[in-house]
Amino acid sequence: MAESVNVSELTFEMTKRLKVYLSQLVESEGSDLHVKTGTTIRGRINGEIVPFSNEALSYQEGLTLAKELLRSRFPELVEKKNIDFTFKLNDAYRFRVNMFFQVDGVSAVFRTIPMVLPTVESLHLPSVINTLCDLSRGLVLVTGPTGSGKTTTLASMINRINQTQKKHIITIEDPVEFIYKDASCVVNQRAIGPDAISFSDALRAALREDPDVILVGEMRDLETIETAIHAAETGHLVLSTLHTLDAKETIGRIIGMFPGSEQNRIKMSLSSVLQGIVAQRLVKTVDKGRTAAVEILVKNARIEALILEGRELEIPDALKEGKEVYKTQTFDQALLGLYTEGKISREEAIRSSSSRNDIAMALDFYDADKMQKEKRKNDTHSLQNEVEMVDQDIIALKK
Repeated sequence: MAESVNVSELTFEMTKRLKVYLSQLVESEGSDLHVKTGTTIRGRINGEIVPFSNEALSYQEGLTLAKELLRSRFPELVEKKNIDFTFKLNDAYRFRVNMFFQVDGVSAVFRTIPMVLPTVESLHLPSVINTLCDLSRGLVLVTGPTGSGKTTTLASMINRINQTQKKHIITIEDPVEFIYKDASCVVNQRAIGPDAISFSDALRAALREDPDVILVGEMRDLETIETAIHAAETGHLVLSTLHTLDAKETIGRIIGMFPGSEQNRIKMSLSSVLQGIVAQRLVKTVDKGRTAAVEILVKNARIEALILEGRELEIPDALKEGKEVYKTQTFDQALLGLYTEGKISREEAIRSSSSRNDIAMALDFYDADKMQKEKRKNDTHSLQNEVEMVDQDIIALKK
């Protein structure tokens, strides 16, 4: 076990330097700051890593920064080799931090967390997500790869519930990221480590704490998944995340985590409690920014039957065909919508699609239809001009 840090010996000069780079990240609307011993400071802006400094961080500077930020928790980093925590820059921004050892020394990644809570509207998410927030029970999952904005989407959902309903919300996170002040709801936030032993343990305890809504930061293991399903079955609204790419994979992943002998039971439970899946990916916009392309699953009789019968491969068709009635949509439909709105390029739509041939055909059809409409419009305009010219000639002859 490493010796504890003597805070009185620290100058916090490294922390002052760090704040300059974090401020630069915020001003550039970046998402992550990368601090690595042996190289320069870098930031991720619009999905790409760019340099923030010219000087490499020395081994001792990296170690000093770790001591300044962690203080009494520094021995935990030495023992476990990595640690999660949050760091507050100012009243507007906090950061989720993962600090770890690598071959050259200490490294850390700082993920931006705005203090201003997002809304479904400010994130330009489909309005049906508000409908999912208004549910009184069931399981709603937000999925996607790392860095796709799952936590931010969940924050917008908790924010809506807190502002519009009178309930008790319990969040279980690792670490706590967005901070919710009680509005119409009572909100208790628990962090794994300081406040709770594990997701599954905190989730079991939450069932004895008179909750209406439970947010589970991540369903990492079988026990947490089963407890979350049980919580939804017993009349609670459970929100959580999975690192899956789409609705079909999400359902398959959950069922596949259970032994074969238990899968029929889980299919029955999942088909009953699953109310919605919001699967998202960040795509590059034509103005060099990023926006979310979102696949939406909303529970209906067809979805319930597909889960129960193990026919997950048919889920994309069900989502596509349910767009008008249930407000569901596939990724391809979301990408096509972003393209038709002029937000993303054709190349980005194809690159981000799960089925590139299908999206290419849809884009071709849209472009051809658009050209045809423009041609008809131009032809009509030309015809109107010709009619006006004839009318003018007739008037001239009469004179």
